[in-house]
Amino acid sequence: MEQHMNILLVEDETRVADFVRRGLAAEGWSVDHVADGEDALEYVASNSYDVILLDLMLPGIQGQDVCRKLRARKSKTPILMLTALDSPEEKVEGLKMGADDYLPKPFDFDELIARVEALHRRATGYAAELQDNLITSGALTFDRSSLQVTVDGAEVDLSKKERDLLILFLTNSGRVLSRERILNAVWGLNADPLTNVVDVYVGRVRRKIGEEGARIVTLRNVGYRMD
Repeated sequence: MEQHMNILLVEDETRVADFVRRGLAAEGWSVDHVADGEDALEYVASNSYDVILLDLMLPGIQGQDVCRKLRARKSKTPILMLTALDSPEEKVEGLKMGADDYLPKPFDFDELIARVEALHRRATGYAAELQDNLITSGALTFDRSSLQVTVDGAEVDLSKKERDLLILFLTNSGRVLSRERILNAVWGLNADPLTNVVDVYVGRVRRKIGEEGARIVTLRNVGYRMD
């Protein structure tokens, strides 16, 4: 499990900023949000951050210039650039300015989490976790290469969303997952936060995996955890 992180989010689109901030907070991370480059430079000067999420298109000082100024100040904080522009030229330009990674919008929330964690591991010298083909938990096994889920060796017939949901639980065993995190991870950015689709699909997955389903515990008003 990743340790606690302090993250600076530099994003002027309110909807995107709220979505990202809530999701990161649900991971247990601290998030400061600013909407322009000037504030970003001030915050970095007076606070310590593990990762900076930096939008490219900002009012006032643009993202590339913020990045350039931070690197000129010898800031080594990993920078992940967020942008609606997905051309190779833009990516090369951002990386030349000192960004460490680049994520085009709209992005999958789980990919954002993975990129942030990877940047943090790289910056702090964590050893990359070995990614085996098989994820095993109790009687459950997921084979990454064949995409098969089995219980005690017997294959379970799951839809793509059911499989994605179960894999999210398997790869976060013991962790509390909020409904918001699950919705973002499995159904994406545009999912209706008021829908009960998460609860419906958790019920389906529990039934399909039999006795193992009892390991997916409901935490009232919080979310779910796979024990």
